[in-house]
Amino acid sequence: ELKQVDDFNTFKDIGKGTSLPRGYTKIRVHFVYDMKHDGRYKARLVAGGHLTDPDKESTYSGVVSLRSMRLALLIGELNGLDVMVGDIGNAYLTSNTREKVGFVAGPEFGEREGHTLIIIKALYGLRSSGARFHEKLSDTLRAEGFQPSLSDSDLWYRDAGECYEYVCVYVDDLAAVMKAAQALSEIIHLDQLIATLMQVVIENAGAETGALVLL
Repeated sequence: ELKQVDDFNTFKDIGKGTSLPRGYTKIRVHFVYDMKHDGRYKARLVAGGHLTDPDKESTYSGVVSLRSMRLALLIGELNGLDVMVGDIGNAYLTSNTREKVGFVAGPEFGEREGHTLIIIKALYGLRSSGARFHEKLSDTLRAEGFQPSLSDSDLWYRDAGECYEYVCVYVDDLAAVMKAAQALSEIIHLDQLIATLMQVVIENAGAETGALVLL
């Protein structure tokens, strides 16, 4: 996890025992551990965003509605389009944060223990990381010719000539209904697809739990 965080240049090291610049807030970071459905263990470095003041603007990443996803899949089926689901790995770290925060590295950071690190990427746990990633993803989709639907800002579409192509956004999970959906993402996970679709169904139904029955 630390290697991946460093690969995205998440921190700026300003030295050992150095105080944060004026206007910056000192927070803490910690690891969250979990086990995936296939038995693999996962560690995630999370920032203590609760130690910062609440932001006045929206700090969340939107999710597509179940109705919009159904319509996109129906239109795709009628037009013979491909359907593919992709997961964006380390999604939030692709965006920069606007928050002025930093922390003192602990022993888990090895040689950087005791160094003051300024967080420059939208690290998980920061209040505005979801919104920053959503902005980054929106800019990327616009660059590819997509625009958000007026009825659902997380249903994106573009003119493909004979028909329209669609991308449904659920935070960092994407469902593409396109002529060549495979080109949208390189990371495909069936278990994540099922988990994401189930979450959409449960939330839109106002339920707490759900079950998928395969016939």
